[in-house]
Amino acid sequence: MREIVFDTETTGLSFSGGDRLVEIGCVELVNRVMTGRTFHAYVNPQRPMPIEAFNVHGLSEVFLSDKPLFHDVVEDMLEFIGDSPMIAHNANFDFGFVNGELIKCGRPIVDLSRMVDTLAIARVKHPGAKHTLDALCSRYGIDLTQRTLHGALIDASLLAQVYVELTGGRQITLGLAVDAPVMRETPAEAPMRVHVRPARQFTASAAELERHAAFLSKMEEPLWGAAAAS
Repeated sequence: MREIVFDTETTGLSFSGGDRLVEIGCVELVNRVMTGRTFHAYVNPQRPMPIEAFNVHGLSEVFLSDKPLFHDVVEDMLEFIGDSPMIAHNANFDFGFVNGELIKCGRPIVDLSRMVDTLAIARVKHPGAKHTLDALCSRYGIDLTQRTLHGALIDASLLAQVYVELTGGRQITLGLAVDAPVMRETPAEAPMRVHVRPARQFTASAAELERHAAFLSKMEEPLWGAAAAS
């Protein structure tokens, strides 16, 4: 099964209030394994960058000034995501900006039936705990050392690892059987056979039984003899 984990960075919190998408990063999963295929783009929002947003992602108005507009990257983005389910953390926010930009450039929106929200999953699985991406990475032992600021592609990669853990862990498709080899897909989609060895039967030989009987005959007043007499 193919899925797309994605994240966005924006100029603020409200597309309807004039904020715009400035970065999108997408990571491909096939059968819960990252394939190495990604989509990433910076987008010129054609508006100033509020200091609050800059402090989150570090993308300045100057840096974004020579980047393409959303309508320049939309075809590549749509080709990459295809019709796969799309996974995001607090997905309504990210879908709101992606669909807002699609409407703005006259394209059909991404159907919300494709939306998978890891925040909602985390709230059910870990009630009462912190559910930020950082907190979930810490919970599952996912390395955050390369992340100093928020970035769409690195956050999507981290979220892909969190999503795998939230939905059953790295062995989600692994089943065990006694009589048949198990097939598990690798990132290169090459099957690896895992053979489960049947339980061995151990039976004492006639010589071993004879030696055991001789050993027992030398024991004086064994406990099991007293129990039998009573």
